[in-house]
Amino acid sequence: MTTLRAAMIQQSCGNDRNSNIEKTCGMIREAAASGAKLVVLQELHTGPYFCQVEHPDLFDLAEPIPGPSTETLGQLALELEVVIVASLFERRAPGLYHNTAVVLEKDGSIAGSYRKMHIPDDPGFYEKFYFTPGDLGFTPIDTSVGKLGVLVCWDQWYPEAARLMALAGADLLIYPTAIGWDPSDTRDEQERQRDAWITVQRGHAIANGLPLLAVNRVGFETSTQHEHNGILFWGSSFVAGPQGEFLAEATGDKDEVILVELDLARSERVRRIWPFLRDRRIDEYGDLLKRFRD
Repeated sequence: MTTLRAAMIQQSCGNDRNSNIEKTCGMIREAAASGAKLVVLQELHTGPYFCQVEHPDLFDLAEPIPGPSTETLGQLALELEVVIVASLFERRAPGLYHNTAVVLEKDGSIAGSYRKMHIPDDPGFYEKFYFTPGDLGFTPIDTSVGKLGVLVCWDQWYPEAARLMALAGADLLIYPTAIGWDPSDTRDEQERQRDAWITVQRGHAIANGLPLLAVNRVGFETSTQHEHNGILFWGSSFVAGPQGEFLAEATGDKDEVILVELDLARSERVRRIWPFLRDRRIDEYGDLLKRFRD
């Protein structure tokens, strides 16, 4: 396969899990009807972004993999003959939870999973309370549409993660995301944050000569403990080509199915003129294994 029609599902989420999944499935059907063979969902798409607060009861939102969501999405993948990248709160064992992306093959089976490796802990993003860092490594997931370099949200700020996926043979980089603003920030600060988010990921596409899909949620979600506070998720889902060029862009505030045609053969052509992998000085990179070079 040298060309791939892909779709990203950008949506707002309410408190009713069944309603969220029903909306997601409807948008997946819309994507498939438009010819998409790969559909990517946003981070933790079955409900609101619960990590705004730390509360033990919220662990009840987690589910096993395989489990209810993979069963529903697997049946849909089989029916529509599409590959689906989902993002779930995984209950691995009592007291052991992960932020996990799972890939459903077009025959409905689970092609593989990736557990989020970089876990943030910032005001409104208290993920270290809930998620154990991933232990599956940076390994692309083999599917009928190619080798998917699936990473998750906070991973998107780390060039090492993208590079390791590329070195392992990924055909494209995929980032399910939940990122937004503190509404009290100034407009200039908000724009700086969004621009940085876009810029760093375009850099990963360029440095590795790969297409990149980043899909984010939209809407204002209040904090369950502080009703006047919350996160305004900025949407702006986008697809970049192997030279960082925009192939598709979404709005910042609407539910959308974003469609894109990917020329997977183009990575080879770009890497021939920009041979970054050839010129890497791997003999001099030992200090990357240090926390800081004193």
